[in-house]
Amino acid sequence: MILIKLGGSIITNKNKPLTPNRNSIRKIATNLKNVNEPLVIVHGGGSFGHYWSVKYDMHTKPRRHEAKGVSYVKNSMVELNNIVLESFLESGLKPYCLPPSDFMTSDKPLIKKVKEIPKIAKTGLTPISYGDVMWFGKNKFYILSGDRIMGILSKILRPRLAIFVTNVDGVYSDMKSRRLLSEITEEKPITSEVSMDVTGGMARKIKEAFNISKIGTDVFFVNGNVPKRIINAINDKSFEGTVFRG
Repeated sequence: MILIKLGGSIITNKNKPLTPNRNSIRKIATNLKNVNEPLVIVHGGGSFGHYWSVKYDMHTKPRRHEAKGVSYVKNSMVELNNIVLESFLESGLKPYCLPPSDFMTSDKPLIKKVKEIPKIAKTGLTPISYGDVMWFGKNKFYILSGDRIMGILSKILRPRLAIFVTNVDGVYSDMKSRRLLSEITEEKPITSEVSMDVTGGMARKIKEAFNISKIGTDVFFVNGNVPKRIINAINDKSFEGTVFRG
């Protein structure tokens, strides 16, 4: 089984609120159609959920939030997920909507439910989950990011590969030179300088990638603007990107 995260930066126009990048989604889906291995997809919020979560100051830590903000984030993610589902269906795949509430309760995974996901994927369907605002209990809500979902699913399911699809080539040694780090291992760890040079979403992805690689799964960072690189990572061919060796 292969676990793939489609970043919000590649499936939406992050500079324009509530704008999907349908062309990018369709190209990626068309390439994934040729993969002869069960796939599980997770996608981020981009200019949909992220836009509203920033507007209403919602975070990953459980807090009490305005009901209006919770509603906007939740509805925008459902809208984006529908766009992704439609694009995959139009590209010849058989997407299966998998809201995180199907396998999470509060902030804990439902192990039995998570272990059913590969069984769904083996039927020929492609489960597609997404980052979302989640009910925590005691009138509190929190943002469960797609990156965090990748970590949770990887820990339980141990996929053959985990792939983060972004709008950049991979992890750079520094942003000025844009020198690409092709491989990161325990023997060749990421430096503190690199850690300081990445912020926000990329820093969270790197954190999850490290955790996933520690359980023995190779983690690839590839540029979704060149979908063939996703296929090259899956087929263990030469590709341009960054791999965290498990």
